[in-house]
Amino acid sequence: MASSMISSPAVTTVNRANAGMVAPFTGLKSMAGFPTRKINHDITSITSNGGRVQCIKVWPTLGLRKFETLSYLPTLTDEQLLKEIDYLLRNKWIPCLEFELEHGFVYRENNRSPGYYDGRYWTMWKLPMYGCTDATQVMKEVYEVKTAHPNGFVRIIGFDNVRQVQCISFIAYKPPGY
Repeated sequence: MASSMISSPAVTTVNRANAGMVAPFTGLKSMAGFPTRKINHDITSITSNGGRVQCIKVWPTLGLRKFETLSYLPTLTDEQLLKEIDYLLRNKWIPCLEFELEHGFVYRENNRSPGYYDGRYWTMWKLPMYGCTDATQVMKEVYEVKTAHPNGFVRIIGFDNVRQVQCISFIAYKPPGY
């Protein structure tokens, strides 16, 4: 039979591991040595940034329909749309325009189960804009959709072709009255 031998560095490693052990628990210590904090129940003393933030109502409870991610905001101006499209392009996402003629909002018609919504699928306007680097090109297409379907809804999505997912989606145009 072969005998097993342990080298001296291995023994040293084992001894070092035991040297760092923590002493066993000996009981609770008195709280007298710890600083105490005064509890203030006055909400007027909550930290503030000096009133620089203006809160807006996120979603009205009655009367408005939910459209897309940014649907709680007021209608975006052309300048704001250009900034959103520029953000989409800077992230190297592919812009794509879609339109819906009947319902631009989320609704349930055929099924009442959780997570199921009709109206999730919109019609694509032309092909996705592969290679697009200018936000004004996308806005030009938005104007074309608006003139072709003045009573339709138009949304812009940003597609990440590497991860194969839709990363952003927002309403670019709502017909008058919505």
